[in-house]
Amino acid sequence: MSPPTACGFRHVFVRDLTLGAAIGVWRHEQGRRQRIRLNLDLYVAEMPEGQADELAAVVCYQEVIDRVKAIVAQEHLKLVETLAERIAAACLVDARVALARVRVEKLDAVPEAASVGVEIERAQRAPGG
Repeated sequence: MSPPTACGFRHVFVRDLTLGAAIGVWRHEQGRRQRIRLNLDLYVAEMPEGQADELAAVVCYQEVIDRVKAIVAQEHLKLVETLAERIAAACLVDARVALARVRVEKLDAVPEAASVGVEIERAQRAPGG
């Protein structure tokens, strides 16, 4: 369930970010990169005092993309689920992000399908939770 944007949330998103990733469990996926597509939806709590027209006042999508690229460039991962979890955790480092939805798709894994993958939602933990 998505937080409603009319109740003090801003929806920051990244659509169809396509990268090469070292990912997969199968022998033919080892030692090579394959195309993945990432979609991110971040629900950002708006500040009660309003919005300044300054980059520091918002969750910057370019900074999010740079963090995602750094994660994808790390070691070979077996599962798209692991990649999705790492990306969601990186998004939630910014305390303003209340909820992160991450979709990771492998584009060439199954010839008969346009893509296969996983989508997860992770929320900011309550203090002490």
